[in-house]
Amino acid sequence: MPSSIGASGSGTVNTSEREPLLGSGEDTESVSSKKYASVDVRAAAIVDEDDLEMRLEDVPDYKRQLGLLSTSSLIFNRVIGTGIFATPSVILRSSGSVGLSLIMWLLGATVALCGTAVYMELGTGLPRNGGEKNYLEFIYKRPKLLVTCIYAIYAVLTGWQAASCSVFGEYVLHALDPSHPLSPNKARLAGVICITVALFLHGAALKTGLRIQNALGLFKLFVLIVIALSGLASLLRVKGFRLENPPRNFEWDRMWEGSLAGGVNAFVTGLFNVIWCFIGYSNANYALAEVRDPVRTLKRAAPLAMLSVTLVYLLANIAYLAVVDKDEIVRSGRIVAALHFGRLWGVGAERAVSVIVALSTLGNILAVLFTHGRVVQELGREGVLPFSSIFASNEPFNAPFAGLFEQWLVTTSLVLLVPPGDTYLFMLNLSSYPLALINMFVSGGLVFIHLPDSWTPKRLRELRTSYAWRPPFRAWTPVVLFFFVSNIFLVVVPLIPPARGYRVYEALPYWLHVLVAWIISLVGVVYWYVWVVWLPRRGGYVLVRDWIRDDDGTSRRVVRKVKVS
Repeated sequence: MPSSIGASGSGTVNTSEREPLLGSGEDTESVSSKKYASVDVRAAAIVDEDDLEMRLEDVPDYKRQLGLLSTSSLIFNRVIGTGIFATPSVILRSSGSVGLSLIMWLLGATVALCGTAVYMELGTGLPRNGGEKNYLEFIYKRPKLLVTCIYAIYAVLTGWQAASCSVFGEYVLHALDPSHPLSPNKARLAGVICITVALFLHGAALKTGLRIQNALGLFKLFVLIVIALSGLASLLRVKGFRLENPPRNFEWDRMWEGSLAGGVNAFVTGLFNVIWCFIGYSNANYALAEVRDPVRTLKRAAPLAMLSVTLVYLLANIAYLAVVDKDEIVRSGRIVAALHFGRLWGVGAERAVSVIVALSTLGNILAVLFTHGRVVQELGREGVLPFSSIFASNEPFNAPFAGLFEQWLVTTSLVLLVPPGDTYLFMLNLSSYPLALINMFVSGGLVFIHLPDSWTPKRLRELRTSYAWRPPFRAWTPVVLFFFVSNIFLVVVPLIPPARGYRVYEALPYWLHVLVAWIISLVGVVYWYVWVVWLPRRGGYVLVRDWIRDDDGTSRRVVRKVKVS
């Protein structure tokens, strides 16, 4: 049977950290009460005193299977998905010029590297599974469970794989017939088939799915290396890579032609696309309980992976521009990688590369579905979601099929319902904008913790001191501040109308992804109020949250109802 334990931020949990959460059963134990805003938060005496010294990070050795290479690969393979193959045309169109597009890639890399430092500090200070959810709960403790509910709604309603499914469909059709325009409906159908295959691989044939996922991960690295080397060879006029009429993209006057033609809104839309290509720098933070020596490993693995990604991305973009003309890239949609090889070696090579990129996209879809299906399962295991017992289950195939199916359902709905011309960009922005919101609140809280006493009002010093924040790795405060400000910029600027004559979407309003993201946040607030405030008051109980230790030695948070005596 699971046993109750306690923990604090430094490794042991004290009773004051216990907080309400939803369970299936009810308890009639007495509780002590405190009032926070409109929520009654009660701590129940359900933990044995001998358990209070047990460490949250005590995880069985057999579960700590990730070393330096595996942890670096976890980040590297998550970051390199479809973006570098699919977004250069969108970014070039948003920037208006070759030179500004390269600057946008450098800006995106800078934001990502600062984000890496922020999440390294948070990961080494709280080396647990869960990522952003843990950090938001640690920083924003009142009202209880509010950030947990908002995060849960984002995890459930955001179709993280939808943009990749769109890219998969387009590359598959391009491989079948490069000479004809793509059919949007056929591309969407191919994307739905892809995510359905991924569902059954990870939901019903887990070992086979993991083998395929790991094998496909090699394709991404292989394709990018070949793209980078072939582009450099073309620039250097190496025999076999020499073009009869090479593009003039790097001539100084032409490099900056058309800069900011779409205005600030277009620039930020492009920057969202760049940042989406770097999403994944916090991926290891979701699985730190499974990493050997997590603090030391994360401090080495995260910079290694992200610096490698930055170098590969910049070389790949230079390679595209060395081979394909700017106007052709802008018109290419999401198939610029295929055009790159088509110009060098003909239609046969273009088809071959389309197949390889489609397969690498499938690998990314498998990886993201694998991760986020388990995020939904963990939210079910904690009791945060309705029908928690269903989402928490590994039945019937010893895999989180319910969580995987939920992600499949949301992703498929987005792929089929969003207008064809806007499918990819809308789904990409709908993934990027919520992450900017989450990063803004995470980094903003860390900035507050970093502030010196002389900069903090007296009434807030006690709150800041209560965090007792002493992580093994501490990011430079200006880096945290830059990451915070950059995410404020990314959250606010999309509300500014684009320049006259420029359209973010073909058929949708430019602000739609922003509205949807804030509606999701509002749904999270409503869900919190109903679940944590309204239902307990009507039912005469409170929700109590505690740490428990499962039979295998791992720790997790759970929920149960406690009757008010």
